[in-house]
Amino acid sequence: MEFHFHLLLPILTLLSVALVASQAAADDVSPDAYWKSVLPNAPMPKAVKDSLRSKWIEDKSTSVGVGKGGVNVNAGPKGKPVYVGVTPGPNPFIYNYAATETQINDNPNVALFFLEKDLKRGAKMNLHFTKTTNAETTFLPRQEADKIPFSSEKMSEILEHFSVTPDSKEAEVMKKTIKECEEPGIKGEEKYCATSLESMVDFTTSKLGKNVQTVSTEVEKEPNKLEEYRVSGVKKMGGEKIVVCHKQNYAYAVFYCHKTTTTKAYVVSLIGINWTKAKAVAVCHTDTSAWNPKHLAFQVLNVKPGTVPVCHYLPEDHVVWVQN
Repeated sequence: MEFHFHLLLPILTLLSVALVASQAAADDVSPDAYWKSVLPNAPMPKAVKDSLRSKWIEDKSTSVGVGKGGVNVNAGPKGKPVYVGVTPGPNPFIYNYAATETQINDNPNVALFFLEKDLKRGAKMNLHFTKTTNAETTFLPRQEADKIPFSSEKMSEILEHFSVTPDSKEAEVMKKTIKECEEPGIKGEEKYCATSLESMVDFTTSKLGKNVQTVSTEVEKEPNKLEEYRVSGVKKMGGEKIVVCHKQNYAYAVFYCHKTTTTKAYVVSLIGINWTKAKAVAVCHTDTSAWNPKHLAFQVLNVKPGTVPVCHYLPEDHVVWVQN
């Protein structure tokens, strides 16, 4: 049988064009639309919505305005950098770090950790709910984020891209975020820094599947100081296989995600002494034996690693994922 290859050329050309068009269409999907396509039955938590550009939610535009226009990274009192959950000092949600003296003496930090036995209706806690990172940072579409380096080796290129002075406080914060992302996790922890919403969805669903629920802490109003709260209800979420994503201080939205199998998640209803209502997410770690013995939690609670479950509330811009 004689084979006429030239007759296949038009068909192959059409297939090639179709594939390119299909890929282009996939790349044009907004982060909001990507979430809905992968997780149609999982409502988007407030922490994620707050990290989306308003145009994506209102008109599904995929226009990106991030370039060399500078970057605004939060700075704390007297110019000290603001790190996730604590000002200043090591990230308390990375468990191989030791606490600093400043952290131990900082009341909001002390209130962050508690024992699981104290998580019950009627319990009273002094809490200060805040968004711990730059609230203005939003997600880049994956096709944009993937074009920007995210590694210590490319730090000079990153700073130049965002017009950040190398010896500035902004540069210090960005360097620290990348360093934390590159360090290995503790035993039993699978970690990943998501530089886009799409990559966060992909990482989480690869660990938990697509039948998931997501939740973040929500406070009725933003208290500007410590407030006494009473626990009015506690609801356990799913099993012990969960993923927690902590928003980092960076030029755009980056989430430090880690999956563990020795963690419980709770949604806690709280009422403040000034009638502030909160739906707070609490995470309890049932195995802390691999944590740094000088971690903030142990010094605040006066317990040793691996002895009792250690719990903490999550700030408003962090996300918990659990299997249904």
